[in-house]
Amino acid sequence: MSKQKPIEFYHRFLDEAGDTTFFGKGKIPTVGKVDGVSLSFILGMVKFKKPLQEIRNNIITLQKEVENDEYLKEIPSIRKKKGKGGFFFHAKDDVAEVREKFYKYIKTIDFSFEAVVGRKIYQIFANKHNSKEAEFYADLLSHLIKNKFELGGKLILNISQRGKSTKNQNLMKAMETARKRFQLVRPDKDAVTDFVFNIQYPTTEPLLTIPDYICWAVQRVFERGETRYYNFIEEKISLIIDLYDSEKYKGNKNYYNHKNKLTSKNKLSPP
Repeated sequence: MSKQKPIEFYHRFLDEAGDTTFFGKGKIPTVGKVDGVSLSFILGMVKFKKPLQEIRNNIITLQKEVENDEYLKEIPSIRKKKGKGGFFFHAKDDVAEVREKFYKYIKTIDFSFEAVVGRKIYQIFANKHNSKEAEFYADLLSHLIKNKFELGGKLILNISQRGKSTKNQNLMKAMETARKRFQLVRPDKDAVTDFVFNIQYPTTEPLLTIPDYICWAVQRVFERGETRYYNFIEEKISLIIDLYDSEKYKGNKNYYNHKNKLTSKNKLSPP
């Protein structure tokens, strides 16, 4: 009898960075024109290699430490979260001292991370995604899971809630697109994995704070050319796909790993 794999083998945790916004009121283009609107949207996925509850408990302990820290507890962003039920890590909102604390903890955990980066290109958004943000999200998700059909059993995707993008119908569409892409590349293999979508919130599932922080680090490279955070935790990142970088399709040069790392040259320009 084969030995049963640990529970963490069957779970993935997904979060994102950036936004899926292309237009403002009156269908006015906003990408590269309005502050606060990102040039790309990044969807990332973590596979933990240690017991989930152990990591979850450690994160909760760290969050309580921040919440009660004499030096940190009066910071407005921390007080605000504390007043709404308790502090939780969120890279975009956290101050430098909190980010340092959590990045150093992240570095101690045994896990791997994959991400798909979707540049916000109007022509692709219109022709490929029918100008629908949910379809943009589904396209990225399909590329993130398309190589998981050979794992077998149930793979539980714990996904951070995101409006219409994470409605069951849209997630099922992403899964079917992923299946077609898998079968196109591996026609000799059967798709034997059953995907289960489990919509979560970072306020109640601390493990989502890990992909949030790493997605943010990757986003800083693409949005600002800033590699500081990425370099610090790069050893945890197994793959990043710059999905719509057509100039580097040849030879899969738009696939980044430990041998082909992101640099400041990956900074995007407005469309």
